[in-house]
Amino acid sequence: MAKTKNKLKPTPLLEETYVEDNGEDTLPNTNISKKTPRNSSFIQSVKNIFHFLNDDPVGSIIFGGIITFTSICLLISFISFFYTWQDDFDKVTAPISILFSYETNIQNWLGAIGALLSHLFMYRLYGIGSFALPIALLIWGINKIRLQTTSFNLLLHTFFWMIWISLTLSFFLNEKYPFAGGNYGEIMNNTITHYIGKWGLLSAIITSVVIYFIINPQWIKWINFKYSKNNNTEEILFEKEDNIETTDEDIQPNTIPIVSTNNEEEPEEIIITENTNNEIKFDIKNDKPSEEPEITNEPKFTIEQSSEHIIDSNTTSENEQEKTVEEIAEQLVQEQGEYNPLADLSDYIYPGLDLLNDYGSGVGKITQEELLQNKDKIVRTLRTYGVEIQEIKATIGPTVTLYEIVPAPGVRIARIKNLEDDIALSLAALGIRIIAPMPGKGTIGIEVPNQHPEMVSMKNVLSSEKFQNTTFELPIALGKTINNEVFIADLAKMPHLLIAGATGQGKSVGINSILISLLYKKHPAELKFVLVDPKKVELTLYNKIERHFLAKLPNSEESIITDTKKVIHTLNSLTIEMDNRYALLQDAQVRNIKEYNQKFIKRRLNPNDGHRYLPYIVVVIDEFADLILTAGKEIESPIARIAQLARAVGIHLVIATQRPSVNIITGVIKANFPARIAFRVSSKIDSRTILDTGGADQLIGRGDMLFSSGNDLIRLQCAFVDTPEVEKVAEFIGIQRGYPHAFLLPEYVEENDESGAEDIDLSQRDKLFEEAARLVVQFQQGSVSFLQRKLKIGFNRAGRLVDELEKAAIVGKFEGAKQREVLVKDFQQLEEILKKLE
Repeated sequence: MAKTKNKLKPTPLLEETYVEDNGEDTLPNTNISKKTPRNSSFIQSVKNIFHFLNDDPVGSIIFGGIITFTSICLLISFISFFYTWQDDFDKVTAPISILFSYETNIQNWLGAIGALLSHLFMYRLYGIGSFALPIALLIWGINKIRLQTTSFNLLLHTFFWMIWISLTLSFFLNEKYPFAGGNYGEIMNNTITHYIGKWGLLSAIITSVVIYFIINPQWIKWINFKYSKNNNTEEILFEKEDNIETTDEDIQPNTIPIVSTNNEEEPEEIIITENTNNEIKFDIKNDKPSEEPEITNEPKFTIEQSSEHIIDSNTTSENEQEKTVEEIAEQLVQEQGEYNPLADLSDYIYPGLDLLNDYGSGVGKITQEELLQNKDKIVRTLRTYGVEIQEIKATIGPTVTLYEIVPAPGVRIARIKNLEDDIALSLAALGIRIIAPMPGKGTIGIEVPNQHPEMVSMKNVLSSEKFQNTTFELPIALGKTINNEVFIADLAKMPHLLIAGATGQGKSVGINSILISLLYKKHPAELKFVLVDPKKVELTLYNKIERHFLAKLPNSEESIITDTKKVIHTLNSLTIEMDNRYALLQDAQVRNIKEYNQKFIKRRLNPNDGHRYLPYIVVVIDEFADLILTAGKEIESPIARIAQLARAVGIHLVIATQRPSVNIITGVIKANFPARIAFRVSSKIDSRTILDTGGADQLIGRGDMLFSSGNDLIRLQCAFVDTPEVEKVAEFIGIQRGYPHAFLLPEYVEENDESGAEDIDLSQRDKLFEEAARLVVQFQQGSVSFLQRKLKIGFNRAGRLVDELEKAAIVGKFEGAKQREVLVKDFQQLEEILKKLE
């Protein structure tokens, strides 16, 4: 039975409403059937609002005004960023409650929201390329106010210029102006340069913009200004041509002439002709007559429309396919929920603060008499040598008091710096340090040790609101600053840390502080440690958390690595783990471990393809000098490689040494360890080796340290955590239910270790042996990583397959960094070998 449509009377919301007559009863005085969903009124309201903003002239003007206002605000905040970003940087990186607090002084011209938006787009994303966004919004808003439509291509043009400008400025101006291309542009620049080099990136930049202008010869004309509307309906006028008489019979139902009410421009005529094969041909008539004019009885279809409104069917199908994939992923999350990496140890309990001792608040204790005496001695000493000062003030820290002086006009800073030893003599104090000038201030700082220093306890630091509410990926609580503020750094952003200092000055306590901070903040599923302790006594307490937080080599009995040979194997195994993780990131099309894990949690990565949740790996090496003297290049080479590449895949190094000499801390090590901690050393040469500047030789010891990250140099008092406290924390974690074994790193086979292939029995070969052999012969590649990618198997199984292929004389022997030679060149020779094995 054919369905019919009955036209009902207009309702207040809809001018005409059609209800499908299926033989069902309808509610009285309504146009809604009984089977209509309850939320239909809500959907209809949304449609009405969308119709009002998009088609109604008043709504279009209001919506255009909102878009224009937003674009102007973005332009103001972006321009203000160049003048105020340094003042607002610490506020936008702080918790959101601090940024929007009334007590916070925001310098951005658009206030807190402007500071947040400009920091997001200009600093973290596209830099100066972000200006393309407010410009595009301004064009869109003006067109909406003028009741004109905007092409969808405007969005594509905007994204192209944002990315292209960001990448180009990052390539040319990165060294001089690091924020020109934004953080995203710098990441793109480094990634592309790593794969194709700087010349390849420059070629890609030039080629992309050339192709852009070839594809878009009229690229400036983004918006269609010809399309007009009148009261939400297109005016349909029937006109007669000058030379051809048109009757009512000439007007076919398939072709209706539509002309503009604007008489200033004549619309271009597009003649549509239909043939028997359902093909549609378009013929555009120009102002000039063609050489062979044809007069037909086919009616004209005249419409004012630009070529930008023609939609490619292939593009639509691809967009629908991508949308379908996203919908499937969302549906899977709705049915099964997001993947929970903490589910295996869902009952894990984080250690409590009651396991730690309270050694004090960490607030410096100094008497008023001591302050006045030190102030008088500093002023008297400076006047003795002809240096007058205008102002002096003191800031009391846990172990050091900072005296800031403002010299009189005409006094040279060099004169005050040269009086460092004389001031130390007059104060009879150890470790006088002069900072001339103070960064960001118009003063000169003189740091004087307190007579009764106060100890900073780890419990006091971890209980602070700053540590409890931190959003860092790998937060480490280092101690307190000279202003008695808790200092927390993110190891994930450092990305590696170098610790150096003389014996007994606090290195071991600093390492324990870093480990305890991470244990108090991270779940065992999120973090793993690789602990290297050549002294065999410093890190043995962490044996108890082996099944929770530690990582080791397969078939290794001890989780704390003490043997130099095993250290070499472990570091090379970490390089293999790094390469495997980069392969997973490449397959997932993400840039770093954070994006990868988020994608895995949302179930958009298939575990059957080898994908897995990746925990962070922190490698802690104590007494690095002993390893270098014992193994040399065998240690330095994998460490340098990990330090250069492992940041994006979540592997971070913490290296400590008591011998900061140039043959230990080499140029390669220093170049890849921008974050450094210096405890007290014996000479200025050692201080310059660690920090590239003096100052570490003037520290007072017992946890007094200098932290350098880039250009900043901060004096801290390291938080103290004693051995019994570490033991309590390790025992608390160790007695809980853990994983069956420690986190296993990939196996590593030495270059001269050929016993693996000799002991292989081909009669008990792997089930994938023949498939692996055919892949190796087909692609002429015989590496372990190649078989991992093609067969979707783990590193251990792929290594055994390579050993079996070597035993069967299909691939050659291991040759270090070179790929194995494939001895079989065609499938005929391979089939003969496989028949013999049967």
